[in-house]
Amino acid sequence: MKGTWKLKLRLWLSMAVMFGLVYVLIMLAGNFLGYRGFYGFYAIAGLFVLFLQYIFGPKIVESSMGVHYLSESEAPELHQMVAELAQAANIPKPKVGISNTMVPNAFAYGRSKRSGHVCVTKGILGLLDHDELKAVLGHEISHIKHNDMAITTVVSAIPLICYYLGFSLIFSGGGGDNNNGGGALIGFLALIAYFLGQLIVLFISRVREYYADAGSVELGCQPEKLASALYKLVYGAARIPEQEIKDVEGTKAFFLTDISNARNEINDLSQLDFNRDGVISKEELDQLKNNNVKISGSNKIMEMLSTHPDMLKRIKRLADMN
Repeated sequence: MKGTWKLKLRLWLSMAVMFGLVYVLIMLAGNFLGYRGFYGFYAIAGLFVLFLQYIFGPKIVESSMGVHYLSESEAPELHQMVAELAQAANIPKPKVGISNTMVPNAFAYGRSKRSGHVCVTKGILGLLDHDELKAVLGHEISHIKHNDMAITTVVSAIPLICYYLGFSLIFSGGGGDNNNGGGALIGFLALIAYFLGQLIVLFISRVREYYADAGSVELGCQPEKLASALYKLVYGAARIPEQEIKDVEGTKAFFLTDISNARNEINDLSQLDFNRDGVISKEELDQLKNNNVKISGSNKIMEMLSTHPDMLKRIKRLADMN
């Protein structure tokens, strides 16, 4: 995809670091502790976790979000937009669904490009205009085109391997003739690797969101329409009762925006809507291209622990594509 080689590089380098991290830990623990069959056990355990996530992941998302699939007669406009975007992305048309939650958002999931699903929430309908909704769907179609759901599944299993490795070494009380407390030390290092791995998983998740934003533009959607949609989704989520946010918080990594941080992002986003009409226009996005944005210190910290990029930085990137 044009102009996204830096995002691709970050994605693949992060994955390489993740795999290198767990490989070194397992090799170090196995060599130092003299476990027989040690490598095979964790390799099989890791593959088993990946297999379960791959097989049951889509069903878990469907169940937790209460997804209802829509026929073309139920939602002809939605189906038409998805079909046009899928054709532009050169992938099979995904199944189209809706979730009954009033939290305004959209999400995509599936095992591969051929088993993709694109869903909108009940809360997003009526909030966005046609072009804004199409830009959102373009973002979700791009997730399927990039097959980054599978990437997320793979990398999210690696910190889990570090976690179980760490606890097994710390509480096993031994592991071979060479063990003189080194097992507990390596276990402690594995838990540190688990924490670092989680941060890398979050970083990869943020990169894939930038990449999908660029993908939406690449599919012909206007940058200002996606920016305006993101702006509206943040304000829409901020108005939703906290309990309703908590009900779907477990699947927020699939959403277009970080619904948990919506209230914190509102103040920063006030820098974008210059005429206060609730929409980000092409002129406002052009003006943003030449302006520096100010991100609060708390939001910079929140971004490191979030599955999504800071919204102000994200819209600034869209301005650079405009």
